[in-house]
Order: sequence, then structure tokens, then C-alpha cells
Amino acid sequence: MDRILAAQHMAVDDLLPASYQRKALPADEDGSAVPVVSHATALFESFIRPTAVQSVLHLPAGLLQSLRARVSNSHRAWQRFVAVRIPGADSLPMEPLVLPEAITLIDRHYNSLMPYRPNRPNLYAVRHGAHLMLRYVDFTANRLVLRPHNIAFPVDLIEVGSGEPPSELIAGRIALILNEP
Repeated sequence: MDRILAAQHMAVDDLLPASYQRKALPADEDGSAVPVVSHATALFESFIRPTAVQSVLHLPAGLLQSLRARVSNSHRAWQRFVAVRIPGADSLPMEPLVLPEAITLIDRHYNSLMPYRPNRPNLYAVRHGAHLMLRYVDFTANRLVLRPHNIAFPVDLIEVGSGEPPSELIAGRIALILNEP
């Protein structure tokens, strides 16, 4: 059993029901502690296992509660907020908005293409294969159009499968960028 858990990068605590796992994660009394996790965890895990937490990001009281949600049904049960560190190579297309080693807060309950603020594009964490990318996103002709902030980088296109909503490829809206480590 130990070898199976090790192969899955799990601990015995990860086998406990989600209600016990939530208590294991560090939290403030106002709920403003957010787990910093790997890109794969942010993209594919609905609940964050205690062993998947790399560190904890503490935010000002009330910040998370003030954010509006617009979530698809498939992500409604997901833990709402996670943070990820953006390596230097992944930040280049979004410079100077996102600098190397920045920490970004992902609101996984906002995966709609509707603008959060009128006349301002949303920045999203998008799944491209098994890779997380930060981009501005549009949906045209059954494709997600991923636009970088830095015009020196190309626009990427992701074909959306028939019957699959584009929101399935969007991990969430970037709600906060911390460029200073």
C-alpha cells in the first residue's frame, strides 16, 4: 500500500474524506489563506490535498469574499481559490504584467468568458494539454484564442471538441498577481 501511495504522490491523510482534509489546511478565521499549489493540481484536482500544498498565501481580510463568481456546473464543487507560482519561461508572454516567479491567485469559480469588468479583458489560467498558461482568451469558430500581453509572442489556438464547452479548458480567472516574491 505504501508503494501505491508513493506512486500516486499521496499520503495516508489524502485518503480521508474531504471534510477532514479541509480542516488540515491552514486557514485564517476570515478564510483569507489560499494554498499555493503546482500547476497540475490547480488544473486537475477539485479539492486540494494537504500534501499538494507547497505554501500558503495570506491575503487581506475580505478580499476573497468580495470577488464575484461565474462558474460552470462541472466546477461548482471545486475548491474555489488556489495560487500558483509562474516560472520565468511561462511569464515571458505576459510580461510586464506577470513577471518571473510571480504568484497568481486563480478564482476557479470564474471560468466564463463574460468580462468581469466592462471594457477590460479577463486574464485566465488555461489548460493547454497538461500545461497551465496565462492568457487573455476569446472564443471564435470553435477555438479558444489565447492572446499574450507581450506582442512579441504568437497567438495560440486551442480546438474545442464538439459538445465540449470552452469553460472546460479554462481553469479560472486570474484575480490577483503578486510580482514580488
